[in-house]
Amino acid sequence: MRKIKKGDDVMVIAGKDKGKRGTVLKVIDENHVVVENINIARKHQKGNPQAGVPGGIVDKAMPIHVSNVGLYNPIKGSADRVGFKTLEDGRKVRVFKSNDEVVDV
Repeated sequence: MRKIKKGDDVMVIAGKDKGKRGTVLKVIDENHVVVENINIARKHQKGNPQAGVPGGIVDKAMPIHVSNVGLYNPIKGSADRVGFKTLEDGRKVRVFKSNDEVVDV
């Protein structure tokens, strides 16, 4: 089970985009995620008329290391660390370390 999954609301805790929030769009591997509107790079893209893709300079979200993002805790109002806990019914869920609130419902 991963601490950060696709669709999670995360906050950047280190780097040029520190303090920004976004949604995880894609998990690249166990160490990198792509977050919406975070770590944007300008890419020169060649057009493809057959596919209907225009050329030019496009903005692309690049991967960011998972150590530089933290799961956003709405109760605390900032990023928080994530731990794991087994419930009485045997399910393994993610919990916030600061207040033991369950992330997954």
